Amino acid sequence: MAPIHIIGVPLDLGAGRRGVDMGPSAMRIANVGERVSALGRTVTDRGDLPAPIREMCRPGDPAKKCIEDIEGVCRSLFDTALAAHRDGAIPVVLGGDHSLAAGSATATAARARDDGERIGLLWIDAHGDMNTPGISTSGNVHGMALSALLGGQPVELSGFGPAGPAVEAEHTVLVGVRNLDPAERNLVLDSGIHVYTMKDVDQLGMARVAEKALDLAGSGTAGVHVSFDLDVCDPGIAPGVGTPVKGGLSYREAHLLMETVADSGLLRALDLVELNPILDTRNTTAELGVELLLSALGRGIL
Repeated sequence: MAPIHIIGVPLDLGAGRRGVDMGPSAMRIANVGERVSALGRTVTDRGDLPAPIREMCRPGDPAKKCIEDIEGVCRSLFDTALAAHRDGAIPVVLGGDHSLAAGSATATAARARDDGERIGLLWIDAHGDMNTPGISTSGNVHGMALSALLGGQPVELSGFGPAGPAVEAEHTVLVGVRNLDPAERNLVLDSGIHVYTMKDVDQLGMARVAEKALDLAGSGTAGVHVSFDLDVCDPGIAPGVGTPVKGGLSYREAHLLMETVADSGLLRALDLVELNPILDTRNTTAELGVELLLSALGRGIL
């Protein structure tokens, strides 16, 4: 089994609500390293990458707030995650806001390109994260990360990996979405990515959605980068997120999705993002994040 490298990214510059910078600490308090080790995996915790606090960042362009500082953190994460890949490990990135995925997923793509291959991307999120500086009403960069990975805006988050988009639309799957901005909806529809909304989960069932999503992301690729925003889960089981949306994944739906990831053998890297301990109840959401990680790494019922 591939070893696991844990990388903390205490970044909250891309979010509108403060607190997600404490997410890595909350998951360590939930004993993430020890519990992954108990699965028989070799675990290396590479600590937290440096990330500026809001009071020290340069706000810059209000259409993409703090973009220079976010770019710096993503570049650092790209280098750290790529080194983990080249050591034969699976990077597990603890966030931090979802803008960090521009660094982590690009690193997974860069490692695949070492062998002339591409990756698939499973973006599990209540939101589309395909806003751009031109259409965003908030300027919050965590809502733009998927756009950047597909070769769009902001360009600061798409220029530090190999030339061209980090991921291709045909191998990108958005799961669990239920809250899109009006202009963003058009970008999603025009992008060519595959989307399974919560309506699809309701109608098809999570078993079928997970199977189809992994087939789309995994076929013809070197594996799948999974970027899991904890706000995809219903606030009833994940209260500690910055942008909760009612009607999300249930406890068993979320675990079934991650168990199916493990069964596929396609996992190459995993992000767990948008955990906000300030809004949590007795570390409930951090515990959930660690449990979902264990499911993705193969912890079974039997």
